[in-house]
Amino acid sequence: MANGTFTLVAVGDFTSRTRVPFLPSALTRTSAKVMSTPWSARWKRRLPAKAALSFCFLTSSSPLPREKAKVSPLATAPSAGVTVHGRRGIPARPAPGAAFAEAVGLRVRLGEREVLAGVDLSARAGEVLALVGPNGAGKSTLLAALSADLPAAEGLVRIDGRPEGDWAAPELALRRSVLPQSTQMSFPFPVADVVRMGRAPWAGTPLADSDVEAVAAAMAATEVAGFAARPFSALSGGERARVALARVLAQRAPLLLLDEPTAALDLRHQELVLRICRERAAAGDAVVVVLHDLGLAAAYADRAAVLHEGRIAVDGPPAEVFGGGLLSLVHRQPVEVLPHPRTGVPLAVPVRDGERSSVRADGRSAMRNGHAGLTSA
Repeated sequence: MANGTFTLVAVGDFTSRTRVPFLPSALTRTSAKVMSTPWSARWKRRLPAKAALSFCFLTSSSPLPREKAKVSPLATAPSAGVTVHGRRGIPARPAPGAAFAEAVGLRVRLGEREVLAGVDLSARAGEVLALVGPNGAGKSTLLAALSADLPAAEGLVRIDGRPEGDWAAPELALRRSVLPQSTQMSFPFPVADVVRMGRAPWAGTPLADSDVEAVAAAMAATEVAGFAARPFSALSGGERARVALARVLAQRAPLLLLDEPTAALDLRHQELVLRICRERAAAGDAVVVVLHDLGLAAAYADRAAVLHEGRIAVDGPPAEVFGGGLLSLVHRQPVEVLPHPRTGVPLAVPVRDGERSSVRADGRSAMRNGHAGLTSA
């Protein structure tokens, strides 16, 4: 040991919001020897359980083939509904239309404030579910609760048929991937390494053999392959957002939880991201996406849940639930909803000063918009 230089590396579920030290490229460039030491144990105790981390020291010895590197296992007994391969279980794909994530009577408090007040919602395999509503309505909190990153004060969150607390963190990482609103890194990792982090949960499973293909496909889908060697810290905000999404896609979990993935993107890449969401849903994944752009939600989501003051005001197909009265009430801004002249998809348009004469007192357009029966109640 005295002849080597050792670096502490965290390997595990990088979808967690916990910021931890890691050097992912070292996993493929050096031999790894798992060591159990009091020092590494102290690090484990200092990090939240949801970080889903295992620790190893990587030596500076000569490279070994990838499959010979050993990673400390966080083994749990295989659960029902998984295919067992050796010591790790691979989740079975959800049936089309099955509720893969559910919130039942969910209440979440942040400090003294109740942010979610009795939410019932399901994310189904094969669907894109958009969470919409104004700032502070509880969208990101609901997404964090569905991902098991925030505890429920009351109620229940189920993932893949089991309460989220029943899953060990490594098993949870095989079932859901999370894109936070922003991604920060303390070190200038190359883009390719950042995307490769998404494959960490599959270490020790047969699907680890798909790492190279999964990373390449994710980078191509998000159009970041052209700057794979650039450091993450040198990217623009929009480029970072796409790299972070590529990491989530590389993880290939059947539940994608995306928090405002289009916020930093130009028009082309906003459309690209929502097309990816639709493609993942068509492949059988459950996709939950927080959006402020009601036009994108209407065009790409199968269902939209409109949040208002910590509750779900309405949940259903956008064409049925996007009414001017409700959106005006929720956003505290007069809104009229018009059908797209070619596709018929609802277009929510803010009513500006000088245009209010075209909107009735209840916030609905004087023009028929197909939602005249929807009230704000």
